[in-house]
Amino acid sequence: MTATTRAPGPADTAAVRRAITSTARPTPPGRLATAVVFGWRGMLKIKHVPEQLLDVTVTPVMFVLMFTYLFGGAIAGSTGAYLDFILPGMLVMSVLFTTVYSGVSLNTDLTKGVVDRFRSLPIWRPAPLLGSLLGDSVRYVLAGTVIIVLGLALGFRPDGGVLGVLGALAVVVVFSFGLSWVFSVLGLLLRSPNAVMNAGFMAIFPLTFLSNVFVDPATLPGPLEAFVQVNPITVLATASRSLMQGEPDGVAITVSLGVAALLTAVFLPLTTRLYRSR
Repeated sequence: MTATTRAPGPADTAAVRRAITSTARPTPPGRLATAVVFGWRGMLKIKHVPEQLLDVTVTPVMFVLMFTYLFGGAIAGSTGAYLDFILPGMLVMSVLFTTVYSGVSLNTDLTKGVVDRFRSLPIWRPAPLLGSLLGDSVRYVLAGTVIIVLGLALGFRPDGGVLGVLGALAVVVVFSFGLSWVFSVLGLLLRSPNAVMNAGFMAIFPLTFLSNVFVDPATLPGPLEAFVQVNPITVLATASRSLMQGEPDGVAITVSLGVAALLTAVFLPLTTRLYRSR
């Protein structure tokens, strides 16, 4: 036996409409609130896949240990002296390497169709982009914290104290936030996450090693020294060292923050435009 369902009549339809219209319409979320929600999404991804933190924890530790104890004696005469020189630079290197994964994550969302779902939502269009990079900034802080804690465990004692260390970390994170927009453009232009990763590291590796992160530029050949001196990563490493040593270099800090602002001003609109057109 089957029962016949009665079609809703005019009275039922009117009752439903009264129930809907009698409830106050919720206030739509603002731009900042929407971006924070997408940033929290990035934190939840770390919670469910903690293996992705290996790049910001294990890899920086390996770099510090290998360079300090393999090359410290040959370059600076002792591992302790070289640790004082290299640790601020390794802070820069480890955090900048992490920015590549901003483009990889964006490309993964794009190729899996997640971006199409975001576009169907009644939200501020750049919110997924901005929120994703805000979430990645937490990864930058974590990567920098790992390096600093490891350096303290190995005997590094910054003359700038806690404020100098926090200042160096803040400048590096701000610079990395600006650089992450560059890799976001790569994430929107290239076809696969592996392509984004390969292209990103091909760009960041030479710039990082051709800097003053590992050696004093004065020991390099003339043309190479000239390139190293104008490398933005060299300026950022100089700013980080000066803050940790308690002698802030105002020019290096200002240039680093200016480069971060310039990268954001150029690549943020470009990323937003590509995001809308893809």
